[in-house]
Amino acid sequence: MESFHSLIKREWLNRFNIINYKHAYRPVFEYIKPFYNTVRLHSHCDHMSPNDFEKMYERVCSLPAA
Repeated sequence: MESFHSLIKREWLNRFNIINYKHAYRPVFEYIKPFYNTVRLHSHCDHMSPNDFEKMYERVCSLPAA
């Protein structure tokens, strides 16, 4: 979790002048929902985006068993 916190600060929040919690909520949500959970490359997904990893997984699962 600490790694994620440093990541979001480095990649996203440093672009904004955050005033308070209420002001920070929207930029944090905009980072997590449309970017981090869908587009950003993740090491645990073999350096693929979660969307690409899921598509690859579905393709592999649909292949006939050997």
